[in-house]
Amino acid sequence: MTNQSKAHGDRRAFLTGAAAGLAVGAGAGFAAARGLSGGAGLAAPAVVSGRAVGTTWKIQTSWPGGVGLETFKAWCRSIVERTSGELAFEPYGANEKVGEFQLFDALRRGELDAMNSFTQYWSGHVPAAVFLAAYPLGLRQPHEWEVFYYSLGGIELAREIFARQGMYYLGPVRHGANIIHSKKPIRSIEDFQGLRIRMPGGMVAELFQAAGAKTTMLPGSEILDALANDMIDAADYVGPAVNLALGFQNVAKYVSMGPPGFMSIYQPVDLMDITVAMPAWQALPPKMQAFLEDEVRIYSVHHHASIEAADQRAWAEFDSAGVEVSRLGDDDVLAFTKLAVPRWFSWANRDPDAGRVFRIHLDYLMSGSLGYVTPEMIQGFRLNA
Repeated sequence: MTNQSKAHGDRRAFLTGAAAGLAVGAGAGFAAARGLSGGAGLAAPAVVSGRAVGTTWKIQTSWPGGVGLETFKAWCRSIVERTSGELAFEPYGANEKVGEFQLFDALRRGELDAMNSFTQYWSGHVPAAVFLAAYPLGLRQPHEWEVFYYSLGGIELAREIFARQGMYYLGPVRHGANIIHSKKPIRSIEDFQGLRIRMPGGMVAELFQAAGAKTTMLPGSEILDALANDMIDAADYVGPAVNLALGFQNVAKYVSMGPPGFMSIYQPVDLMDITVAMPAWQALPPKMQAFLEDEVRIYSVHHHASIEAADQRAWAEFDSAGVEVSRLGDDDVLAFTKLAVPRWFSWANRDPDAGRVFRIHLDYLMSGSLGYVTPEMIQGFRLNA
């Protein structure tokens, strides 16, 4: 039996905790008591209610600021109370402990106990990671990713794959669609020709390179300066609220998105995750492990809802700042799809694990439930795995 299975022994407690987490704001939203008992190894004691407590994890996020960082830190602060002092999270923002693109190695070296990063970043280490987060023209709605992870075997595969890296993939954390900020309007696929644009790497970067763009990979904390200093013409980065807080509207007066209902054709449901160094994970008792597996699912829902609410306010502020929003058309979606399909299969065939993960996606994408992909679209392509 997996720890995830054990986590569902008391569904009433789980649902009560989830409701409490969503009913109130970010600071108090995780404060509903879900006390646990049982020992954990002592390390860097924290203090709760005037007494020393057990294990403290150092955990760093990729969020450099805004509602994403605020929500992350509020959640981390809540852990010590809701585990009755058995576990505390010591949170760090982007680059506070290690560089953003050093998180993977820092976890393996033991400099951090856990990370909250964009899964897409690690496709160079783990090719399958490109299919463990939103990729061009793939799954398009949050619930589709829930189905992939928690009904179609995605979470088990992710944990198996990351375990080979000495890590435990605790679970996905969603926030919303990525958008592109640019210094000149982007209204069709042709406008990407020659555009110097920041992208997260992996398949996303390859897609835009195929459309004629010149891509570069930068951490989120460096994007604003790169735009301000004309090092790049445009940049992909998360959603309106976080980008507003970072000041993108001051240096890039245009936002490009997909057609209505398809806000981002390349990362419509961008996913982060919580991943733990395996020694830290194995040091926890089973009951605490089960708590955290459920807790990440609750956090993912709250994180997404908090950012979506902030996004609605951000759109009005972008408008006041003179930012012009444009959308690609259906013809552009078809053109990008033709570029995306060969890249799906190229990435899937680079690594057996990537092929296994993409096979689940492809069956789902072609199913009667979704129908995003037809046999004609993939004619001539095959999976090696």
